[in-house]
Amino acid sequence: MVLVIGGAGYIGSHMVKYLLQKGEQVVVLDNFSTGHRRALLEGTLVEGDLRDPECLNNLFRTYSIECVIHFAAFIFAGESMRHPAKYYDNNVLGCLRLLEAMRQYEVKQIIFSSTAAVYGEPQQIPIPETHPLTPTNTYGETKRVMEGMLHWYGQAYGIRSMALRYFNAAGADPDGELGEDHRPEEHLIPLVLFAGMGKREQVYVFGNDYDTPDGTCIRDYIHVSDLCEAHYLALKKLREGAPCNQYNLGNGQGYSVLEVIRTAEQVIGKPIPTVYAERRAGDPVRLVASSEKAQRELGWRPRYPDLATMIEHAYRWFLKNPEGYES
Repeated sequence: MVLVIGGAGYIGSHMVKYLLQKGEQVVVLDNFSTGHRRALLEGTLVEGDLRDPECLNNLFRTYSIECVIHFAAFIFAGESMRHPAKYYDNNVLGCLRLLEAMRQYEVKQIIFSSTAAVYGEPQQIPIPETHPLTPTNTYGETKRVMEGMLHWYGQAYGIRSMALRYFNAAGADPDGELGEDHRPEEHLIPLVLFAGMGKREQVYVFGNDYDTPDGTCIRDYIHVSDLCEAHYLALKKLREGAPCNQYNLGNGQGYSVLEVIRTAEQVIGKPIPTVYAERRAGDPVRLVASSEKAQRELGWRPRYPDLATMIEHAYRWFLKNPEGYES
């Protein structure tokens, strides 16, 4: 059985659907601080908090867990700079509690949803896995610490891990059943679409004086379904006995904030009101990851690498669910 922690969240819910379609048995742990019950289409649900040892004890005693997939970290870089304690408590302490439970119940496999934010300001583009880890925000730092915990628990206790580093998950379930619904929403593509749909007055562009062709930050965007496939391929590798490893997941090319806005305008067929604002603390200029290693060793290839496709899938879900999962 596969335990998906944070399985009612954006990527987690898509992962649960993917695993079930592959015939896997799935149990979900979620405290619904950010997840949605409607996002769980099937599978077994345990409602509880990752930081609660009693909850984890009951979970691991009740279910025969083979592998854990961890999606339960807080993820917003801007928020992490305003509230670092929140991120250390949930992300780092939660990871420690989980690893201790896995050690106690001899669960030896974990796939960790990491981030390209562990690299900080890149010294080369695209970024390889060997790049130094020098995060520029608290979110990236907590993920770096969590990766370190996985490494040392692997060395000491034989818990094998795959850390998958990606930056901006985007899009929605191609079948239209699942989508992105953060509250508050801080991801660019939903905010851009909300402005185009009249749900927001405008979208803010934080900084237009960066050293990029149009002055705005550049990021790599990965379709959420492609992320799920990569996690499943990592699961198969762990089952084959693969050792601990780290993989970047990216398209190998980045898009600036303005490119995302212009592409969204083409998808929805009208202009999107845009306002420029000050830079945000901790925002690297460029984050584009090389996924050559994942392609070579996991056999992973993105099926939806086109930015317009990601935006179109997201837009289609928002049209069908204008109030998100509360629609």
